[in-house]
Amino acid sequence: MTASDQPRVPALETTRTAAEPAATRSPQPRVPALEATRVTVEPPAWAALERELFAVQDKAWRVFSDRYTERDGRLVFRDSLGHGLDGRDGVDDFYEAFFNWPTLYLLGGSADLLAATRRHWRGVSAQLAEMGMLIDGMERGYDWFHQGEGMLLFYGLCLAEPGDAELRGLARRFADLYLPGGPNYDPEHRVIRAPHNGAGGPRWGFADDEAYFPWSLALRPYGMPLDWIDGFTSFDELAAAPERARAYGRVMWDRMGRGDVIVNLAATSLVTNAYLLTGERRYADWVAEYAGAWRERLDGRDVVPDNAGLTGVVGEYLEGRWYGGHYGWSWPHGLPPVGTGAIVGAANATLLTGDTSYLELARNPLDVVLRHAERRRPADVTTITKRWRPHLRGLEQEETLMAPMRRGDRGWFDWNVMPTQLPVSLWHFSRDAADRERIDHLREGSSWDWAAVHTQRTKEEAGHEEPWYEFLAGRNPGFPERMLRSAMDACAQRVESIENDPVDPAVGPDAFGIHHWQDRNPVVTEALLQLTTGSPQVLYNGGLAQMHVRYHDAALRRPGLPADVAALVSDIRPDHTVVELVNLGQEPREVVVQAGTYAEHVVHTVRADDGPALPVEGPYVAVSLPGSAQVRLTLTMTLRGGPPAYGTPWEAVDQGRVTA
Repeated sequence: MTASDQPRVPALETTRTAAEPAATRSPQPRVPALEATRVTVEPPAWAALERELFAVQDKAWRVFSDRYTERDGRLVFRDSLGHGLDGRDGVDDFYEAFFNWPTLYLLGGSADLLAATRRHWRGVSAQLAEMGMLIDGMERGYDWFHQGEGMLLFYGLCLAEPGDAELRGLARRFADLYLPGGPNYDPEHRVIRAPHNGAGGPRWGFADDEAYFPWSLALRPYGMPLDWIDGFTSFDELAAAPERARAYGRVMWDRMGRGDVIVNLAATSLVTNAYLLTGERRYADWVAEYAGAWRERLDGRDVVPDNAGLTGVVGEYLEGRWYGGHYGWSWPHGLPPVGTGAIVGAANATLLTGDTSYLELARNPLDVVLRHAERRRPADVTTITKRWRPHLRGLEQEETLMAPMRRGDRGWFDWNVMPTQLPVSLWHFSRDAADRERIDHLREGSSWDWAAVHTQRTKEEAGHEEPWYEFLAGRNPGFPERMLRSAMDACAQRVESIENDPVDPAVGPDAFGIHHWQDRNPVVTEALLQLTTGSPQVLYNGGLAQMHVRYHDAALRRPGLPADVAALVSDIRPDHTVVELVNLGQEPREVVVQAGTYAEHVVHTVRADDGPALPVEGPYVAVSLPGSAQVRLTLTMTLRGGPPAYGTPWEAVDQGRVTA
C-alpha cells in the first residue's frame, strides 16, 4: 500500500480548511448560558478540599522552583550529559521535573504558573542545547519510550497557549522531522528508520561510542535483550568481560539498532500536536498512514509485532521473530511500552480520522497477555514494582491475577499485575462496553480492595485508577474526599523532601542522579484530572491529554476553573455525564464547560439540576455561579462528534450565547 492509499481525515473536518488555524471554529448554533439557583449553605467536603489542594500546590511549586532552578529557569546542575556508553540518555529527565505543571494551570492553577513553566522549559532547553543534547530545540535522537516522557511538557504548553507563535513554529518543525521528506521516515516502506531517532535523523545503534552491552549495570534486572543468540550466557558474564560485551553489543546493533519499533508510535503525538495547533491536513494524513502501517503488521497475526526492518518486513533482522525489538515484547519491560505505544498511536489516529478500527491495535496487546494470565502469589514474583506494594502489602501469600509482561524464545515470562492505567485509558477513550469488561475481569481477579486509596507518588503521578473506576461505578462514594486528602499528603511529603534535601543547592545532583528532581516534583494533578474532568492521568510515555470535560474562566478568559469554584464529575457516560459545580466564595463566577480536551465532543443537551433538557449541539456550555451557588449539570454528548483542535471558546461564546 502506498502513502496515497492511506486513510484520510473524513468529512468532519470540512468546517475548517487546511489553511485556517486550528483554533478557528464556526460558532455552534447556541451556547446555553445557565445560571445556578441552588444556594449552598454548607459546601460539600470535596469542594472545600479541592480548593485547598489548588492552594497547597500554588505554594509547593514555588518551593521547588526556588530550591532547584536558576534565574533563567534551568535546573541547578554542574555536571554534564552526553558522554560514555549511556550518553544519549537524560534529556527526558530534565523536562520531566515540570511535566504536569501546564496541566495544573489548565485545571485552574495560579495565573503566574504558566509563565514560570514557560521560563523553566526555555531554561532547560538552553541548558540541554549547551550540552549538545538538542538540535534546534529537539532531542538529537533517542527511543520514544523516553522521548515521549520528555515531550509531555511541550505538549502541555501548546495546549495552554495555542495561539503562541513560537510554540506553533516549533511544533511544525518537530513534526516535519517525521513526515515524508524528513530524515526519520521512509514513506515507501512506512517505517521510522531507527529505534533512536530525533532532530538528527536516525541515530543508529544505542551509543555514539563503540557497540557495547551492558552500558549500565542498572539493566541487570531485565536480563539479556537477545536471549537466543548462541555463545552468550548471562548479563553478569558480559558485565565482567569487556570483549564479550563488545561482541554482544555488535550483535545488538545489527539486530536491534536499525529499523522500526512499536514504541515509535509515540511519535504520532508529536505530529498530532502539530495538527491540533495548525489544522494542516498533512499532519493528520501522516498519523493515519503510520498507525495504519502498524495495524497492517497486526493483520493475520495473533500478536502485534514489536519490530519491522528498513523494508517494512516484520522480523527482518531477528530471523523472522515478531518479538525482540528495542523496548518491545522481549526487553526491557514488555507490555508497558508495547501497550502504551499501541494505545497512544491508535488513539491519535482515531482522534484525527474518526475511524475506531484503529483501536483494535490498542486492544490486542492487552487481550493477548490476559489470555495467558493466571493466579499467582506476589511473594513468588520478583518483579513487583513499587506501584503495587501498597496494594499487596499483607497479601503476599494470597493469589491474585497476574499476566506475563514479556515474550521470548522460551515463551511468555515476567509475571506481574497488569498496569491498570493501560486498560483504563483505553476504556476512557473508547467508552466501549468490551473495554469496560476487560477492566471488570481484572477487578474480579484481584486480591486487594479496589476502593482503597493509597498515598503513593510515582514519577508518572498515576496509580489510583482502581478507586476512581469504583467511584464511577457507584461503589466508592467516599473516593473524592479520600483522594483529595491523599493528594495533599503526597504534595506535603514532596515539600518536606525538598526542605530536607541534603544535595548542595548550589551544585545539584550529578549525572547519575538526574531523577532527583522528578522524585521531588510536588505538583499533583491525577486527583484533579479524575475529579474535575472525569479523566485519567495522561499516559506518561508520550500520550496526549484526553479529558472528558474541561473548563474556562469566562471573566479572565483563561483555561481552568475560576477562583473559589470546585467541580466534580461523577458519571462519564456519554448519554449521562454528570458535573457538579460549586462556588465557595461570595463573588459571582462565570464558567465555560467544554466537552473534550480539544472541544471534539458534541453536547446535545444540558440540564441544570432537575430542570428541562436544553439543546446545545456544540462543545460549550456557559454557567453563571452566584456567590455560594451550586448546580448539577447533566449532559448528553457524542464522543468525537466534531473536529478536534487546540483553541479557546471565546468566539463561539461571544457569538452564540443564548440565555436559557
